[in-house]
Amino acid sequence: MERRSAPHAVVLFDGVCNLCNGFVQFVIPRDPDGYFQFAALGSEAAGRILSAARYTGPLADSVVLVEDGRVYVRSTAALRIARRLGFPWVLARGLMIVPRFLRDGAYDVVARHRLSWFGRRDSCMVPGPGIRGRFLN
Repeated sequence: MERRSAPHAVVLFDGVCNLCNGFVQFVIPRDPDGYFQFAALGSEAAGRILSAARYTGPLADSVVLVEDGRVYVRSTAALRIARRLGFPWVLARGLMIVPRFLRDGAYDVVARHRLSWFGRRDSCMVPGPGIRGRFLN
């Protein structure tokens, strides 16, 4: 797949977390237009992207969304990603009416236990040739 020149967003994820990798694998086939690109949170690409967005705040250690020069973390990142995935996933956007402290509280419980519940990889995922262009180096 070729890299898009049209507007896109970048999903930063924990490259060794099985849940985070599973989330990326879930998003890719539901995003046929390639709106989302991906990079491991600890990568140089992620550092450049966050620097360009002038983000200095704390990062979630699982999934971060950088879209239109803004950085979204925790439950807001996940719900903003879901809104782009079409039906029925777009319906999750309705959860934005739940107060953020409640959404983030639930998100934090899963994030805190994700490695013990879902396991970890020894190294970051290596994308196949069909999706390699969506991963930033």
